Parts: sequence; structure tokens; C-alpha cells
Amino acid sequence: AFVWRTCWKKAEPAASHLKSPRPRCEAHTRTQHTTHQRPRLSGGSSLRKRAREGGKMLSSSTAPSLRLHHHQPARPRRRPPAPAAYRQFQSPAAASRRHLPAGAAVRARGATIRAIDAAQPFDYESRAAGLLEERQRLKIAIVGFGNFGQFLARTFARQGHTLLAHSRSDHSSLAASLGAAYFQDPHDLCECHPDVVLLATSILSAEAVLRSLPLHRLRRSTLFVDVLSVKEFPKNLLLTSLPEGFDILCTHPMFGPESARDGWDGLPFVFDRVRVGDSPARRARANAFLNIFEREGCRMVEMCCAEHDAHAAETQFLTHTVGRMLATLELSSTPINTKGYETLLRLVDNTCSDSFDLYNGLFMYNKNSTDLLNRLESAMDSVKKRLFDGLHEVLRKQLFEGKASPPNTATTGHHADVHRRQLLLEGKPPSPSVPTPNNVTVPNLYFCQE
Repeated sequence: AFVWRTCWKKAEPAASHLKSPRPRCEAHTRTQHTTHQRPRLSGGSSLRKRAREGGKMLSSSTAPSLRLHHHQPARPRRRPPAPAAYRQFQSPAAASRRHLPAGAAVRARGATIRAIDAAQPFDYESRAAGLLEERQRLKIAIVGFGNFGQFLARTFARQGHTLLAHSRSDHSSLAASLGAAYFQDPHDLCECHPDVVLLATSILSAEAVLRSLPLHRLRRSTLFVDVLSVKEFPKNLLLTSLPEGFDILCTHPMFGPESARDGWDGLPFVFDRVRVGDSPARRARANAFLNIFEREGCRMVEMCCAEHDAHAAETQFLTHTVGRMLATLELSSTPINTKGYETLLRLVDNTCSDSFDLYNGLFMYNKNSTDLLNRLESAMDSVKKRLFDGLHEVLRKQLFEGKASPPNTATTGHHADVHRRQLLLEGKPPSPSVPTPNNVTVPNLYFCQE
């Protein structure tokens, strides 16, 4: 009470010049706001007496100019601890505040209110996804920056991988447009220490290109990947040419620039982990490369190289053979195209757009191609024989039936028919000016085959 009276007397002279009660109360309010004391109401009643009489404390609506400090100061609430998964993103200062008392933590952090607690789980997920994507980004060196190498580079660049390129021809301008660094010298390429070296050369030049690479300038755990159309040949080549510390992944995208112009979704991608190290980092690198094609929607098929070549002889070499055979016929579109005919025209376009070196490599470096070519030739002869045997049966039936039947003198041209039958039995073509028996036209090819 003594302290309260003393503070009140000190504040009263400062408010003595005020004329109205309200400004005086406001002055007292300012005074008590600084001294945390209760002001005296006009009329001689104290706040405590008024509260006892009314059964409640004076509200701000009764006296808006009075600010009451009768309640206890609010206790700072301690935020529940963040999950262990989120603590890796906290600063050292925030991590140290976890062990402080509630009030001390508030004083150390300050009174600033931040509305980010509700967004922490989402923020963690986005950061975790960003870290995972960052770890899966590779530095890929494409050796052989031709048509197929450029086709793959577009997708690699779109997914955010770092690209290096090397080729015998100068493709520096095209590589720059794709965001790839082009190196004319393979030594400069290998000194960049790529994570993956991708062989995208032709089958015929793969061995010479691999021999030209300075392998001693690469990291001893570099991953080598080939995308050749045959698999046993590059597998044996990489196993015999590369040091044992290098990883080997044989792959074959079963599509190209023409067949995958609308995307890679659903297209098969064959791969064989020929040699991948046991360390988690090397396995993760191989999986990161395979994930490039998996993200594009490819149908991932893990298959050994020998089994691939057995299937590829039928699915790929046969397709290219038929397409190039049809190309020699110089087929063109007609006003009455059928769906099957349009399919043949597209087959010619798809196969002939690739180089002949690719087709030649499919034949030379796949031991199953020779057998398939012989089977194709035998199948063609079988179809021809079946056609001409059917024609032979028709002619023999007409000839023998006509010979067994009695001569009909009333029939016009009876003697001419007999003459023609005799020529057919002798294996000579009939005269084109006279119709054959029963008006059957016999091609000269039949007699040439006989």
C-alpha cells in the first residue's frame, strides 16, 4: 500500500493541469501502465471495490480508456519437439534450444511469431525429393554423337543430367544447342571424369572407338554402358578391353528416333548388369542410369545378352530385311491404300532411315542372323512352290479331263484346243493369239520353272 500511494502521488502533479476526468484517467493510465499500479476511479471507488460490488472486473467496454492488468502474465507455450526426420534441416541454434526450459527458449528465440510450423512436413518432403533428385543426376559422356546419340541426349538433358559429347565428326554446334560440352579430343573428354561413358557408335566401329579412349584418365570405377543393337559382341568386347574395376551395363533401347517420335511410353528397354560393384554407391549409379528410361515410361526388361540376340534376330534383323526388300520395289502410295499397305510403307520408312552399317552389323555380329536369313529364303521358296503347284494342278486337271472326254465336233475351235493341249504336254507355251483350254491364262513363268 505504501508503494502504491507513493507512485500515485508522484504521478498526480503530472496530471494536475488536465481539466476533464477522462484525460486525467488517461494520464493515470499512462502512469499505471509504466508502474503496473491500479488507477483510482472518479468518485473515490477503487477498482477492487467496484469489482467486488459488480461481481466482475471492469471491462474495456465500461471504461475504454482504462487498461487493466489484473491478470497473470501469459505463460509461454513450448512448441512440441519436431520429429527426428525434420531435425536434420534445423540450424545449430535451433537444435540447441531444444534442451532449454520453455521460458528460456522463448527468450532465446525472441518474441517473433512465425507461421511455418504447419508447413514443415511439406517442406521436408520437397527438400528430401530435391536431395534425392540431386543424387540421381549423372555426368554422362556420350561417345558417338550421331543420330541415335543425339536422340538420347535430348532426354538426358531434359532430365537435368550433365552431358559431355565426343564424335569423329564435328557436332559442336548441335551439342551446344542441347546443353552438352563437346570435345573433339577423347583425352579432354576423359579428363572431365564422367560418371557414365555411353557407347553410342555403330556396331562396326565400336571396337576401334573403344581402343581409342584413354582409359587411364578415367576414374577406376567408371560405369560403361553400350546401346548397340547386338549384345554378346559388346559384352565380350567390354569384358576383355576394360580393367576389372570398371562397371559394365549392356543395354538396348528397342526403339529409335522414328519409332519413338511420340515418346518412350510402353517401349521395351533391355538391360543386363554384366558387372556392377558391390558398393552401395556403384549400385545406386547403375540404378540411376536405368531410372532415366524408367521415368520416361519404358517397359524395363532384364535379360541376358545371349537370349537378347536370339530374340533380336527375329524381331529386328527380320524387320530390317523385309523393309529393305520392299524398298527395292520402290513402293509408293496409291489412292486405294489399305491399312496393311500403309503399314508396309511405314516399315520401309523406318528401316531405311537407319544407316546400312546398322543393318550390316545386325547380320555380321549376331550369329543367329545367318540362320534366319536362310529360313527366310526357304520360306519364300516354299510359298512360290505352293503357288505354282496349285497352278500346275489346275492345268493338269484341265488337260487330262479334256483328253478323256469324247471329241465334240460341234464345239468351235475343237482342233485348236487339241493343238494347244499337245503344246502344254510338251512343255511349250501356247500361241498368245489363241486362247488356252477353258480360257485359262498360263504365265510363261510357269514353263520357265518347269
